[in-house]
Amino acid sequence: MLIATWNVNSLRARMPRVEQWLAETAPDVLCMQETKLANDKFPVAEMAALGYESAHFGQGQWNGVAILSRVGLDSVLPNFAPGVEPDTEARIITATCGGVRISSVYVPNGRELDHDHYRYKLSWMKRLRQHLDVDVTPADDVVVMGDFNIAPEDRDVWDPSKFESATHVSQPERDVLAEVCGFGLTDTFRRFHDEGKLFSWWDYRGGDFHKGHGMRIDLILASSSVAARSVSSTIDRNARKGEKPSDHAPVLLEIGPA
Repeated sequence: MLIATWNVNSLRARMPRVEQWLAETAPDVLCMQETKLANDKFPVAEMAALGYESAHFGQGQWNGVAILSRVGLDSVLPNFAPGVEPDTEARIITATCGGVRISSVYVPNGRELDHDHYRYKLSWMKRLRQHLDVDVTPADDVVVMGDFNIAPEDRDVWDPSKFESATHVSQPERDVLAEVCGFGLTDTFRRFHDEGKLFSWWDYRGGDFHKGHGMRIDLILASSSVAARSVSSTIDRNARKGEKPSDHAPVLLEIGPA
């Protein structure tokens, strides 16, 4: 099974590219973030024409997460699991696809270290861990993927010295990411790639993509049963090229049969 995550940074703006990418790459599951659409504006029919069922949790021009699947789409859960404080924004949706419990997540940016949005980000990640504790067990086939807005290590940033006293690399952010992974999740990309300078996001400004000034903040976290069956993981840099790209590239994971 081939699964992928992609922050499309406005599905309306990126729809032609998404359709082309789906036709060429043919993932079994695609999680999208920053769809920036209301639920009634999501292109259900267009996705169905490409062979995908879809589930979307949107809030108009902000945020928005979705799951596309051609291997089934069951037990759809927008927001956090029952019993966990619900979020006021559309940042997580979960569904079972091909026997795997998959969450598409768009973690808050954080903005600045002394900003309320930073505290919201840390709280959100703690609720993500609570969501996992309620919705699944570590023995289940589980994947949490999306835009985490956290670079797990310094090698995931083009120049750590440029991010001192900034979000995305602070120790509290990395600590809450470690708490989520402590559920029993593995950063699957790192099972196949040890080297640094492999990024999934590049700012539009300053020609950062061509300079190699990026960060790896889009992650596919998998439970041990899924990680053990992982065959390969890649970042599709080609999707960041050309006209009107998202500032993120898709991240893919190939999973072998159970």
